[in-house]
Amino acid sequence: MRLIAKIIVWFIAISVGVTVLYRFVPPPVTVTMLVDGNGITKDWVPLSRIDRNMVAAVIAAEDGKFCTHNGFDTDAIEKAMERNAKGGRIRGGSTISQQTAKNVFLWQGDGWTRYLRKGFEVWFTFLIENLWDKRRIMEVYLNVAETGIGTYGVEAGSQRYFGQSAAHLTPAQAGRMAAALPSPKTRSVKNPAGFTRRYGNTIAARIGTVKRGGYDSCVYE
Repeated sequence: MRLIAKIIVWFIAISVGVTVLYRFVPPPVTVTMLVDGNGITKDWVPLSRIDRNMVAAVIAAEDGKFCTHNGFDTDAIEKAMERNAKGGRIRGGSTISQQTAKNVFLWQGDGWTRYLRKGFEVWFTFLIENLWDKRRIMEVYLNVAETGIGTYGVEAGSQRYFGQSAAHLTPAQAGRMAAALPSPKTRSVKNPAGFTRRYGNTIAARIGTVKRGGYDSCVYE
């Protein structure tokens, strides 16, 4: 019991320390990057050099309540549980905060380890929501998210797909990138077709609503 207690104390201390560090320092690498057999292409940029269209696009696509929740969207989680109970492909109800916690500190994949990861994900989501601000969460998310095969962050993704900086993305370009985020290895950004194209167009159309409604206000206030 004393050994378990020591392990827990050390885990809490280290996890809090690293989270505080990443409040100011870009995470140098993630588990997902390390196990990626396709190499790593990334280019960290501050949020000031990422077009607001991209921020609005991921909020429209992934987490409309990003500015108002404390890291967890209970309504989305309940709906995901209801869908999953009916069988078929498992769908998540993760917020951008949860995805950031997973991408930075944890690992990907399904199987029994998924449930273990979810437990740690709750802890790290709690930490970043309390030790970072929303702008930092968004900045880290857009810099570590996988945007293509061996490609991480929207700057590297923008350079790969559009040959330009993420500082100047049209709503259509931002919508395409956001549409591909859930499955960046299989969804085409440059020449989208079918679902990805339709979904990207839908996201692009919602970008104006996000801006006018102030759904991204916590990122820019």
